[in-house]
Amino acid sequence: MYPELFKIGPFTVYSYGLMLGIAFIVGSYILTEEIKRKNLSPNLATEITLLAIIFGIVGGKLFHLIENWSSFIDDPLGMAFNPGGLTFYGGLILAIIAIWVYLRIKKIPFLYIADAASPSLAIAYGIGRIGCHLAGDGDYGIPTTLPWGTNYENGTVPPSAMFRGSEIAQNYPGGIVPDNTPLHPTPIYEFLAALIIFFILWKLRKKPWADGKLFMVYFVFSGLSRFLVEFIRLNPRLLFDLSEAQLISAGLIIIGLAGIIYFTRGKNLKRFTPLPLKPGTKKEQKSKGKS
Repeated sequence: MYPELFKIGPFTVYSYGLMLGIAFIVGSYILTEEIKRKNLSPNLATEITLLAIIFGIVGGKLFHLIENWSSFIDDPLGMAFNPGGLTFYGGLILAIIAIWVYLRIKKIPFLYIADAASPSLAIAYGIGRIGCHLAGDGDYGIPTTLPWGTNYENGTVPPSAMFRGSEIAQNYPGGIVPDNTPLHPTPIYEFLAALIIFFILWKLRKKPWADGKLFMVYFVFSGLSRFLVEFIRLNPRLLFDLSEAQLISAGLIIIGLAGIIYFTRGKNLKRFTPLPLKPGTKKEQKSKGKS
């Protein structure tokens, strides 16, 4: 693993931070193209991306600190300013709230933009997971004998620390999982799943569906992907022997399925149709209809 890629004078380039930056750049580019295809100003995509960056990172860090509250109490500054340690669902939830408020002010239907953002969300998440893999920040899976089992001993969170006190550790001498133990590279699994989800959403994005249906499809697939991968990760089980991420994923799957049914049956639902942009203008136009 390579948590630190290289140094430029006093500055260190971290693999996680670099991949996170690439994720936002790629996601922003795809979102911009979709925003233009939907006859809205590309400036809107830039503004939404900035909101996603700010509130995504803040929300991701807050949820991570809450999930690891005891460690945060022991070392609040170290945990708060650690370059890794972001919980995706925390970032997604806070970013969605911020963007929803912003679009309300702009008088643009949230679901219209959510559909446009769905493919970019999927691919950005996958790229971010490569950062988790390179950093070895504890997002890896449980021990495995599969030929692609990965050594995370040089990561920011070595296996001996990650599995300390767990049932898995009890199977090893002294209750310590050796740092060079081959583990499921779950970030890579999630990256591959994100690629598949991206291509599905990209293929479906031009369907004449009601606003919001594609976003619901994203909810179902992304929720299902995270729900399944959690079975081979070490996270505390909260309810029904499910982790926090699985409970949130189950909620997203339920919301997504209900939304797909609603938007499929709602044949009279109106779609948002922005007015064509005037040549040279960069301002968003108001809609004639409602979503």
